[in-house]
Amino acid sequence: MTILIVDDEEDILEFLSYSLKKEGYNIITANNGNDGLKFANKYIPDLIILDVMMPGKDGITVCKEIRENNELDKCLITFLTARSEEYSELAGFDAGADDYIFKPIKPKLLVSRVNAILKRKRKVMIDRIQIGNIIIDKDQHKLIFNDEEIYLAKKEFNLLHLLMTVPGRVFSRNEIIKQIWKDAIVGDRTIDVHIRKIREKIGSHHIKTIKGIGYKFDI
Repeated sequence: MTILIVDDEEDILEFLSYSLKKEGYNIITANNGNDGLKFANKYIPDLIILDVMMPGKDGITVCKEIRENNELDKCLITFLTARSEEYSELAGFDAGADDYIFKPIKPKLLVSRVNAILKRKRKVMIDRIQIGNIIIDKDQHKLIFNDEEIYLAKKEFNLLHLLMTVPGRVFSRNEIIKQIWKDAIVGDRTIDVHIRKIREKIGSHHIKTIKGIGYKFDI
């Protein structure tokens, strides 16, 4: 698997590259946001580790531009940020981030986090996803739960499919609206109603509410 690391600090790039190359990952590095975007488009990495605070084009801007590119929609993005930075995780999730890595971080913990993030990607099948006793097939618009076909309305189906594409990832309310309702004007109550209807059909334990942020699908 290929990992793109974007950070303006050379020592950070060297540390991350060395630690992850030892685990067999193919590593590409960039020391600014513009090069990060260029290499993302060129190599289509499986994971992008993106520093938040960079001069010029910062990590939030780069993340937003990546998420606007349909060719890069399969890339996972994790932000690299210092705990001391006054930075809202909500802004990062709204931009399209999948996870966070806080620095400084020890090599073994870094590798463990990256492995865990990439496991999500390995489980994803764009059109047909199976997680435990749930199968969702986008081409056939079919949901199988406990070996029985369950009917979901179009928006319910698309919302569940979105959450299941990356298990464990928190999807913000703004991102859900953008992905499912496109340009329509809807409120938080609309999302809540659809989540409730999905829970009634597959149980409440799979879809978790992350207060103040959004929802995620738990295995």
